[in-house]
Amino acid sequence: MPPSRLRLALFQPVIPQNVGACIRLSACFGVGLEVIEPVGFRFDDAGMKRAALDYGPLGHMTRRADWDAFQRDRAPGRLVLFTTRGATPLDAFAFQADDVLLFGNETSGAPETVHAAADARVVIPLRPDARSLNLSVSAGIGLFEALRQTGGLASPGSAG
Repeated sequence: MPPSRLRLALFQPVIPQNVGACIRLSACFGVGLEVIEPVGFRFDDAGMKRAALDYGPLGHMTRRADWDAFQRDRAPGRLVLFTTRGATPLDAFAFQADDVLLFGNETSGAPETVHAAADARVVIPLRPDARSLNLSVSAGIGLFEALRQTGGLASPGSAG
């Protein structure tokens, strides 16, 4: 199965293990991953490498120097921001095959400039007394649903 045109993007992540887990998502689902800097860790962090295991070579990670570089250099497609302040519940959102799924910083989310640039804002429905999910868990849930809707999931047992 060819790599998906869907992409994950992380806005200034601060927890290296989340980036490592997203590298694994990128590799296992065949999607690109863009990390928008600055980040709150060094890319040679042992925790990130441990979370990514040996999937790094299979992943497709691109580092962007900042928000402006990301906006300037990203491939075409809608920018879909996952946020606790989202307007559309995940189960009611229609994904497109070239969407960029953007996830905010673990501690502060995404600033207003990022919200304003988004073509769509999506929220993962949670129980009313729950605040939020872990970044990499949210990325996995959102990516799976986007791939499911756009026919991008690999068949069981197939290389993908």
